Amino acid sequence: MNASDSIVIIPTYNEKENIEKIIRAVFALDKCFHILVIEDGSPDGTASIVKRLMTDEFSDRLFMIERSGKLGLGTAYITGFKWALERKYDYIFEMDADFSHAPADLPRLYSACADEGYDLAIGSRYISGVNVVNWPMGRVLMSYFASKYVRWITGFNVHDTTAGFKCYRRRVLETIELDKIRFKGYAFQIEMKFTTYKCGFKIKEVPVIFVNRTEGTSKMSGGIFSEAFWGVMRLRLDGWFRKYPKAKD
Repeated sequence: MNASDSIVIIPTYNEKENIEKIIRAVFALDKCFHILVIEDGSPDGTASIVKRLMTDEFSDRLFMIERSGKLGLGTAYITGFKWALERKYDYIFEMDADFSHAPADLPRLYSACADEGYDLAIGSRYISGVNVVNWPMGRVLMSYFASKYVRWITGFNVHDTTAGFKCYRRRVLETIELDKIRFKGYAFQIEMKFTTYKCGFKIKEVPVIFVNRTEGTSKMSGGIFSEAFWGVMRLRLDGWFRKYPKAKD
């Protein structure tokens, strides 16, 4: 039995080119991680690949929740968070399937929480410059200045506010009122960080290099950026008027 205190949540939609590779890369690490795939009805056979790996090799540390269709990144992670909390994992990770997040960085995020005492560790592209590889310049600038915009509007000091590579201590997700998280795309990532900050938890940005996917298709869209732009305004209003639950010692 490969016991672990850590679960890596990986949402998937049409990731057949990447899913087996990313699973094997995570399981090859010295630190033992479990993986939960949130599969949103991919027509390309992603779920079949995961099922084969679960049955043939990794029955004790690879898990999957299948959903009926594309229900949004935010709802995928909320589903995964609740599953992980029910099973008492102490460290709960967000990670993409496409190798834009390097599996080798997982232990560094884990150490920031488990060894250094932070409640949320963010794999940050912008804490030490701009560490992005193979993105079109327009997208780099949009992402970078989106984080600047969020910091300016909300006033909280995180450089990479839209990052999707993260480690939470379980007490963060137990405290945050997950059913009140409203957004699904980039704004979901911003809202989760902002809520973590407003609840009084300690946040660390760990520098990582983000590499654009080489296989499969990006899920980004203009609507995601639009949601983020207007969502930040709503978060600022929440910051003034909403009563956030506080971290417990």
